[in-house]
Amino acid sequence: MDQIDRSIIYHLQKEGRLSNVELAKRVGLSPTPTLRRVRTLEKEGTIAGYRALINPEAVGRSFRVMLWLSLSEVNRDTMSTLEQALAEIPDVVEAYRMFGAPDYFLRVAVADSDAYEALYTTTLASLPYVQRIESMIAMKEIKSGVELPVE
Repeated sequence: MDQIDRSIIYHLQKEGRLSNVELAKRVGLSPTPTLRRVRTLEKEGTIAGYRALINPEAVGRSFRVMLWLSLSEVNRDTMSTLEQALAEIPDVVEAYRMFGAPDYFLRVAVADSDAYEALYTTTLASLPYVQRIESMIAMKEIKSGVELPVE
């Protein structure tokens, strides 16, 4: 990947709806080679897709909770079972298996504390192999990690 590819990625991360003509101007190429590079980056999987960034408040999901899960038993089967269960919960918007303890980190987006309590009692507390759940409620989002440094 050269500096022009990095520049293309930089600009598309900032503004995914840029026209090819505008992107070409910003990276200093003509439109045809710019489009060819974008298509190559897409085909190789460097550009994995394009998404709209949604305001959580506008869709009633402004109550954000971070959770740490510890498993009662850690092995391939318990991890696989839990990860499949987590993938099925729409309110879990991010999930990571961690090195060390706790075993998993989740980010949940719900409407309010009542919605979180309902999710906790009906779904999270009954997740397979979960021994302990620790939650922290986000007071304010300072920075959301949607853009990766590409320099």
